[in-house]
Amino acid sequence: MLLVFACTLVVRAGAALTPRDSFDFTQTGHHVKVWYYAPAGLGPEAPVVFVMHGVGRNGEDYLNDWTASADERRFLLVVPEFSKAEFPGDEGYIYGNTVDKAGASLPREQWSFSMIEPIFDAVRERTGNHRTSYLLFGHSAGAQFVQRFLYFVPSARVARAVVANAGWYMLPDLAVAFPYGLKGTPVDEAALRAALTRPVVVLLGTADLDPTAKALRHTPEADAQGPHRFARGHFFFAQAQAAAAKLKLLSGWSLATAPGIAHSDKGMTPFAVHALFPE
Repeated sequence: MLLVFACTLVVRAGAALTPRDSFDFTQTGHHVKVWYYAPAGLGPEAPVVFVMHGVGRNGEDYLNDWTASADERRFLLVVPEFSKAEFPGDEGYIYGNTVDKAGASLPREQWSFSMIEPIFDAVRERTGNHRTSYLLFGHSAGAQFVQRFLYFVPSARVARAVVANAGWYMLPDLAVAFPYGLKGTPVDEAALRAALTRPVVVLLGTADLDPTAKALRHTPEADAQGPHRFARGHFFFAQAQAAAAKLKLLSGWSLATAPGIAHSDKGMTPFAVHALFPE
């Protein structure tokens, strides 16, 4: 089904492309500040990498963490910033604005998940990039966004995704109730199949072992996934492999680790770049 949303790209009249900039992207009344960085001399066929920020909604910090890698690997870096004012709470960001604070379903056109594809088109228009797909990375809360995005937007033009150090996961199980599973969501078996066959890397810092870490959710369902982020990532990957086997699919997922790295986007970045651009 083709969905058309009302989008507005706000660009300064006559503005020239600069290596590091941001613009305001508006869709269905929601505003997202889109940071981007284009290394000098970058051509129109350069890869596009989306990086999703964490719970701090600090897009510029993530842009800074990734700029050197963009220079070295020669890609167009894009960091959408979903502010707490525009997308409050877990519902607004990691749940993709698919539900309101009371848990009631919201229309697809209001989802924060539904903004990534139009932002990709807006970035291509602004920068002259010709790529037809993009790479997607998320760390911590950003990893939760990316993981769910793959379920909820099965037609997304994502060539490869990396999910790093999430605090807890929405399991690939249609029988487990939302938000810990897919029951009660618009995600069906076809969408789940699409997610499980995509090239996805679950990337885990081996030192992300603190069971009392800030923002680490502790509920019976979250704690059942493991005592800390490293364990929960292994549990999630095992669940994804089991789900693929149950559906008789060849899984596109793999597991990778970042030795000695704790809960740090900057520390994870070189490992994430390798996962996005495997040799």
